[in-house]
Amino acid sequence: MSQVEETLSFELEDNKLLGFVYGSQDMHLRIIEHKLDVSISQRGNTLFISGSKENVSATEKVILHLYDLAKKGFKVTADDVHGALGSIARHEEDHHTPFSGDIDPLQIKTRKKVLKPRTINQQKYIENILSSDLTFGVGPAGTGKTYLAVAIAVSKLLEGEVQRIILSRPAVEAGEKLGFLPGDMREKVDPYLRPIYDALHDFLNPEEVIKKLETGEIEIAPLAFMRGRTLAKSFIIVDEAQNTTSVQMKMLLTRIGQASRMVVCGDMSQIDLPSGIISGLVEATQILKDVEGVGMLEFSSEDVVRHPLVAKIVKAYDKEIQRRKGLNIGRND
Repeated sequence: MSQVEETLSFELEDNKLLGFVYGSQDMHLRIIEHKLDVSISQRGNTLFISGSKENVSATEKVILHLYDLAKKGFKVTADDVHGALGSIARHEEDHHTPFSGDIDPLQIKTRKKVLKPRTINQQKYIENILSSDLTFGVGPAGTGKTYLAVAIAVSKLLEGEVQRIILSRPAVEAGEKLGFLPGDMREKVDPYLRPIYDALHDFLNPEEVIKKLETGEIEIAPLAFMRGRTLAKSFIIVDEAQNTTSVQMKMLLTRIGQASRMVVCGDMSQIDLPSGIISGLVEATQILKDVEGVGMLEFSSEDVVRHPLVAKIVKAYDKEIQRRKGLNIGRND
């Protein structure tokens, strides 16, 4: 039985903001039409949406969300559109209820830009980081796990809430065999922290990044060199944490000192540890899931805010992994 179509009309008051909401050549509206299978037309400040009742309602909420961003002074991009659409898909898949449209644009203010969450899970992630001393962000590449953590860290450093940012990750391989690489410790590890450096340069002027690295306000600390330290009044970010061992993860988590926050990021589908070695990230999220003061957020392909094709790639790989698991279970039976 085909769904009954309905048409909804509503008005956006400030016509100066319409170009931001609609996008260049109405690109944002075309994206929404394609994703939600609706038809959108406009006459002056009034929008007309036709389609199924559920999709019309979802379209209205997405457009009002974009309008709200524009009113708050944000530059609305196609990524914002995809983020809101992804939030709808994720919400309805998890809860089997209509999406409320509530993505409150929390602002993260840094020297060079103001950041806002693009999906509901990004919003929850930011809220977790701001309210928890330890937060785990788990999920595929492109969901903003590390980028948002760096933005918040820079914001807290500029506000004086922390005295330094410490960036760490398992280096080169899980065994952290850095000795064969040329250069001093920072030169050995730098290539593996390039995404974090890129994020720092998005939030601070280049000369500030250099100065803060020299003064130690921003510190690069390979995981192997965290042992024995107590990190007070620091914002610690651990990237690629899926490649920590159980021992490394426990050592790392017990470094948190007074007035410090730690964010641990990783993608459990990208574990490079030798066969038979348990990922410290997998183990920690299981052991600490009910511990008060620990925040956990799991992203999915719907939260990918890079090129829309990236989300499709992640979803296709996830589907294939599940298919292979099913085949293996069949063999064991």
